[in-house]
Amino acid sequence: MGILSWIIFGLIAGAIAKLIMPGKDPGGWIVTILLGIAGAFIGGFIGRALGLLDETTSFWSPADWIFAILGGLLILFIWKKLIAPKI
Repeated sequence: MGILSWIIFGLIAGAIAKLIMPGKDPGGWIVTILLGIAGAFIGGFIGRALGLLDETTSFWSPADWIFAILGGLLILFIWKKLIAPKI
């Protein structure tokens, strides 16, 4: 998938990650969805590094969705534990 696809993917994955991640998020929905976009990029990078994703996987590939959502959860977790308490 291209960059634009990962941004759109990240918006959706960020919203899903927000629903999965318990607790209040400092910064609200906009920051959370932006973190979801970053998470989709991170998840895509990790999936490609592990050899589980490649450029030919489709937008609706379950593996892409899983890695994007897991990446979003990872970034949200880091945000809540390391960055948000200092704000």
